[in-house]
Amino acid sequence: MKNLTIAFIGSGNIANSMIGGLIANGVDSKKIVASDPDETQKKLTAKKYGITVFKNNQDAAKKADVIIFAVKPENMQIAIKKIFEIPKIENKLLLSVAAGIKIESIENWIDRPTSIVRVMPNITMVVQAGASALYANEHATNEDKKIAEYIMKSVGVTVWLDDENHMDSVTALSGSGPAYFFYLMEIMENNAVEMGLNKEDARLLTVETALGAAKMAVLSKTEPKELRQQVTSAGGTTEKAINVFVQGRLDELFRNAMDAAKERSIELSKSFED
Repeated sequence: MKNLTIAFIGSGNIANSMIGGLIANGVDSKKIVASDPDETQKKLTAKKYGITVFKNNQDAAKKADVIIFAVKPENMQIAIKKIFEIPKIENKLLLSVAAGIKIESIENWIDRPTSIVRVMPNITMVVQAGASALYANEHATNEDKKIAEYIMKSVGVTVWLDDENHMDSVTALSGSGPAYFFYLMEIMENNAVEMGLNKEDARLLTVETALGAAKMAVLSKTEPKELRQQVTSAGGTTEKAINVFVQGRLDELFRNAMDAAKERSIELSKSFED
């Protein structure tokens, strides 16, 4: 893996997170290249990681073993077609982190057998705590899958899907999920300030409580339901609060929200189909 050359098409936040994760995991910066049409972003990425960043996508891709497309979904078709205009560009592993772009669309744009792995990451990869789902096409070998998994594990945890359609559910869960928690933290912090705490203390207590709860869930084999019950004493303050959530049907509200996110993911995927 460490001998492979990896090219990032696009050098925005996602690409930067992955580049940083790979280097932190021992990949030589000389084995990583990128491309970006924005001169300022190009210079920032090159300086930050000590890698070569090209202005032209083709220059980054032609000598790479792995090509990672980290461009906006609306720019994917042009980016892929341009790269595959390069003479004799074969035997590349393609990773796509572009939301909503199905593998079938990528295959149609390339129009030749190619190993492709589609990835749905999330924003927490910027702190190497991402949660990514992967799906490979029939041309991807076991070695290709190992390479893709290694790359994504450099910025967090990974799961493999056996059905690409499940990407829409993943989008509703972990793709959009960080925003759900940020929103809840926002509400808790604002309420604490209204209750009399200063903003700095309210923020610290909110984020550390969220971090501690997540850490307990990660380190424990106990289900979240049981963890909740363990801290909910009969007749206590927590029970009083939980009862309000139950009466307000918070579970139903969350279900509706995640269903809406999933449906929007399906709509976006269809909009990028040929």
